Amino acid sequence: MVWLGVCSEGFSVPVIFEDESMDAQRYIDEVLPIALECGNEMLGEHWTYQQDGARPHIHYLNRWPPNSPDLRPFDYSLWNELAKLMNWKKITTKELLIQEIKHSVKKIEKEKILNSVNDFTKRLRIIKEIGGEYVR
Repeated sequence: MVWLGVCSEGFSVPVIFEDESMDAQRYIDEVLPIALECGNEMLGEHWTYQQDGARPHIHYLNRWPPNSPDLRPFDYSLWNELAKLMNWKKITTKELLIQEIKHSVKKIEKEKILNSVNDFTKRLRIIKEIGGEYVR
């Protein structure tokens, strides 16, 4: 499992769990503290955390709007960008995959990150206008 945060200041450190599957309790105990630390380092103490709809993230303790895939910069932009930058031919083991993820994250241009994050505000307005439905 790979967790990666993004904001207008760039990416968090990638968090890669190789050994076990992710569940809500592990997400709360191991990922959220890292998200908080990275967020505070990059943005100070006043920021909002948004997560995607992955199963461990939808626990009652960390809910988010049900139609929020349209709001997540990773889902509408950055995972695809990361995938394009990775050298898939080079990846033959789990270790090489982890190295390539960490290497490729650093190659994403700051402007692409900022544009993706800025689209968030536009998407919020659109979702509000259409009553919470999916953005088409």
